Amino acid sequence: MKVGRLLLRTTVGSLMIGHGSQKLFGAFDGEGLAATAATFEQVGLKPGKPFAVASGAAETLGGAGLLFGYQTPLAASAVAGSMAVAIERVHFKNGPWVQKGGYEYPLVLGVAAIVLADLGPGKLSIDSRKGHTFEGRGWPLFALAAAVAGAAGVRLLAQRTAGSEPASADAPTAPDAPAAATAAPVAEPAPVVVDATVTEATSDGSPAEATDTGSEGTVR
Repeated sequence: MKVGRLLLRTTVGSLMIGHGSQKLFGAFDGEGLAATAATFEQVGLKPGKPFAVASGAAETLGGAGLLFGYQTPLAASAVAGSMAVAIERVHFKNGPWVQKGGYEYPLVLGVAAIVLADLGPGKLSIDSRKGHTFEGRGWPLFALAAAVAGAAGVRLLAQRTAGSEPASADAPTAPDAPAAATAAPVAEPAPVVVDATVTEATSDGSPAEATDTGSEGTVR
């Protein structure tokens, strides 16, 4: 029994079980499925819930496979594939260093999983009990190819679902056409001034002319 291999299996497998359980069940102070799904949608994996379930299951089951040495190449590909998606979607743009949110940590976990596929499960494992040694260079290549294919499949599916989404209701629309010009107000007619001439008789019988000027529309 190689102690280094057993230590690597135990460490990586346990961490991946915990990481996946955080996503699926909110264990170990994790976000839980709903919050993880919302986070996945923010990085373009929509709808978020199926992607969150797939990621959590790959990490939990893959980690358990590495920990107990069961179907080791397949478990290694599940872990490495999940780490590849995390690098491509979240960490790569930040560079390598973990202090800036880079891909240092998921890269180490993914590579460690492929190394375990190369080393094989070892004697203290379920695979060994069943007579499966998984020895030979083909198994790490299988694990690596499966991980890359899985990550590429997730990327393609995310692009397809993004392209099939209906246009957002909040999308900007063309400005409304200007309202028709308001009709010019009709000018009110100017008041009519009527000059009224009233003839009255004077005391001597001669007519006297009185003019009332300035009345508006009335005659007095």
